[in-house]
Amino acid sequence: MGATFEPGADLSGTSHLASPVRAASQAPASLLDVDGIDTHYGETQVLFGVSLQLAPGEVLALLGPNGAGKTTTLRSILGLTPASAGRVRFDGRDVTRLPTHEIAAAGVGWVPDDRRVFPTLSVARNLAIARKTTRFRAWSLQECFGLFSALEYLMPRECENLSGGEMQMVAISRVLLGAPGLVLLDEPSQGLAPKVVQDVISAIRRLKSEGVAVLLVEQNVACALEVADRVCMMQGGRVVHACTAQALRDDAALRSRWLGI
Repeated sequence: MGATFEPGADLSGTSHLASPVRAASQAPASLLDVDGIDTHYGETQVLFGVSLQLAPGEVLALLGPNGAGKTTTLRSILGLTPASAGRVRFDGRDVTRLPTHEIAAAGVGWVPDDRRVFPTLSVARNLAIARKTTRFRAWSLQECFGLFSALEYLMPRECENLSGGEMQMVAISRVLLGAPGLVLLDEPSQGLAPKVVQDVISAIRRLKSEGVAVLLVEQNVACALEVADRVCMMQGGRVVHACTAQALRDDAALRSRWLGI
């Protein structure tokens, strides 16, 4: 189910909408602060003043049409496409200008939409090389097997012989073995069978219970709303609306306006 936006949506006053809507008295300590970032691909600007916050154990979903800037937001946080203005802070540290490997070493995990496993290596080898130490808790192989029951039996197989769902199990488990405090998930349900989608949703819920924050980019709106705490709508490289996921679940008019459903 793709997210769509009504033509001519009112984008006036978007600067105050760019911050998540949550009373200051209720806001927990922030793990991730993205403050007014602009990002360019060459001379073309693709993000315009994007701001968001994420607390430990919270799931924030970025929704919007293709080309809205959702994946670029993830890439800017991780330093793959560095922000040209604004600031990104993770775990109290300014990481805006750090190289990607240092941001990852600080505890930011990334599951890209194409998974990027090493195809000629076995599942066991893909997972073994992912281990690192951060200030956050490292997950064990047994815990990963608990999340994805098929994973244990896939360990000897080369990743090029896996299905898309099996590769996604490997990609998520690889991130968990790297001791993340924040996981960036880009289209995790894309191309997966319904059973595997439910396994991914269960994994996200487990991350929440363990205090791991998740920034989720997802075109499957039903999947996103099932697991998210808050939602930011993106269009044209801007955050144009922010609300709780519960507000979208409960308000048909809100869903119609911002999601076209």
